[in-house]
Amino acid sequence: MSQAPQARPLWGAFAAIVATILVVDQATKAWITSELGGGRVISFAGGALRLIYSQNNGAVFGLFRGQVAIFALLSLGVIALLVGLHGRSGRSPYMTLTLGLLLGGAIGNAIDRIRLGYVVDFVDGGLGSLRFYTFNVGDACISLAILLLVALAIRPSLAGGQAPADAPPPLDAPPLHDAPPPHDAPLPAVPPAPGEPGPGDA
Repeated sequence: MSQAPQARPLWGAFAAIVATILVVDQATKAWITSELGGGRVISFAGGALRLIYSQNNGAVFGLFRGQVAIFALLSLGVIALLVGLHGRSGRSPYMTLTLGLLLGGAIGNAIDRIRLGYVVDFVDGGLGSLRFYTFNVGDACISLAILLLVALAIRPSLAGGQAPADAPPPLDAPPLHDAPPPHDAPLPAVPPAPGEPGPGDA
């Protein structure tokens, strides 16, 4: 038996999410490089949150430094994988948002690795000398997408999705009731009562 056709993915929304992340990611990195590239630091909340210029030649949050070429190739593979996954995700706004965040962040950082040989990071949080990893807009989008995937693993119904309008009913759907006979259909013959002559009796 043929399977129900899968709903068309939300490609327009997917592309819009990715494009928005790319614009914001690259614009903030360009501004940070221009304004803070000389070592200037902008502090908020007594230094708990700082904007600084940092070059990251590793992975997300500065992990595995010094492997730029490897991570550039991996980024290209991840980009192709995410596009393919979205193509199979069906009409699910949740998956479109999640995969769009992942793809936008991955492309943003891949552009830096290919163009500069490193990724520009600039958001630095912590207390005093105890600092967390420095990150950028792309990293934040990837982290948010991971949280959405964790939530999806806990509650799969979040993926939702919309079935196509012409999809056949599920296999376990109850059978339809028999349609009533048309109005001009002949009525069934009624047998004569005992003692009454039949239609053929003279």
